[in-house]
Amino acid sequence: MPPVHANPMKGILLKVSSVFLFVCMQTFIKLAGTEVMPGQVTFYRSAFALVPILGYLACRQQLRGALYTSNPLGHFKRGFLGILSMGLGFYGLLHLPLPEAIAIGYALPLLAVVFAAFILKEQVRVYRWMAVVTGLVGVLIISWPKLSLFREGGFESTQAVGALAVLLSATLGAMAMIQVRQLVSTEKTPTIVLYFSITASVFSLATVPFGWPALPLDVTAMLALSGFCGGVAQILLTESYRHADVSAIAPFDYTSILLGIGIAYFLFNDVPSSTTLVGTTIVVGAGIFIIYREHMLGLERRMARKAAPTHAT
Repeated sequence: MPPVHANPMKGILLKVSSVFLFVCMQTFIKLAGTEVMPGQVTFYRSAFALVPILGYLACRQQLRGALYTSNPLGHFKRGFLGILSMGLGFYGLLHLPLPEAIAIGYALPLLAVVFAAFILKEQVRVYRWMAVVTGLVGVLIISWPKLSLFREGGFESTQAVGALAVLLSATLGAMAMIQVRQLVSTEKTPTIVLYFSITASVFSLATVPFGWPALPLDVTAMLALSGFCGGVAQILLTESYRHADVSAIAPFDYTSILLGIGIAYFLFNDVPSSTTLVGTTIVVGAGIFIIYREHMLGLERRMARKAAPTHAT
């Protein structure tokens, strides 16, 4: 059922704005350079995201309510999985061209379907399984040229390790998404968002003993901006779902690859390979099919509920 104050165009605009800011976040991280430790990246990303998030909750007078939780252990598990996923994803982002890192990351929602079937026991029909398998084949097409570098350069191949890191990030991110699915049954959305930023910041500090190099002022600014962009993007993403159905705005997630290709070309002189373009097309097609399929099933369920009283009489 659409939101009470449904405004699909506003929802789409907010969604695209959030995607743009998430890509900006990734760009700032990439501009920070490969000398930054992943723990530093995740700390700045999480800590500075709290600035807009806390301001947003305070303006909506939701801050006190957001701090209350009945499931601290659930937030702990979500934060632990999330920070591992974030760290691996940022490592891959620093060592891969931006479009490829984004495209391989599209494995996350596909793997979430798999985990939902096996962990949450959700019913996944044959068409969705076919779409998931097709999408994962697309991810393999994108990743294979990088993973094959292991044979040439061993584990010293930074792009091969980067591709593997993004794949592991997507796997852990999908597991974190399942944890979020379990949290939403008892926790409010602001509470989940707030506690993730807090736990991710704390977990990031655990990497200090492994060595955090002193960062130049410009690099620190880049990382702080990445966190601020990520926090604002999270707010816009949350707001977008207040104005339109998930099925209406979810496909706009894939605008990130177009933005990523444009930014990578102008800032880093990166041109996506033919395998990246082919694999991305397959992954995006599979993802949109899953969204469309879920939309149609949702319509069928609503029609069945409306028809139920008629049959009862």
